[in-house]
Amino acid sequence: MNIFNYNPTNRDYDVKTVNVHSAWGDIPSIISDIIQTFEVNTNKAIEFGVEFGYSTTALANYFDEVVGVDTFIGDIHSGHKEDNYLSIKENLKEFTNIELIKASYQEYTKNNNGKYGLAHVDIVHTYEDTYACGEWCMNNADVVIFHDTVSFPNVLKACYDLAVKYNAEFYNYPNSNGLGILVNKK
Repeated sequence: MNIFNYNPTNRDYDVKTVNVHSAWGDIPSIISDIIQTFEVNTNKAIEFGVEFGYSTTALANYFDEVVGVDTFIGDIHSGHKEDNYLSIKENLKEFTNIELIKASYQEYTKNNNGKYGLAHVDIVHTYEDTYACGEWCMNNADVVIFHDTVSFPNVLKACYDLAVKYNAEFYNYPNSNGLGILVNKK
């Protein structure tokens, strides 16, 4: 299994996002290129790991509907915090195409099997959780992106193993802590 280096050919620097700090760095500028390169259906995207909503709002620029799933209390890698669901919901209210759902990925995926053009996984960075959430995404989305493939080797390993299991094309964007891109060939 080869991991291909992802080199975007086009960048969009006019992506509107919520004004918060994010480890997503320059990733919003390549979302349009990912959509074009991999012919992603832009009707609906799902994101696991909203945190403060930066990546969620970036996705909302390109998808008709974005579902953001998070516990809104942090984790061992992002830091634990008070429940901030209501304040995040308030901060994102101008993005009317975002639906926030307060749930763990385990709770959400148990009874939901929608179809998405793109899924984004940026949850607790353990191998087990990344793999489990990513596997649900591989069965429900055409393209699955995983943040932190460079800063967390467990995320890269989970991407690799999912790519092998699902015979998916695996691209990695090395900037902004790394973004794994798995393209379902099914």
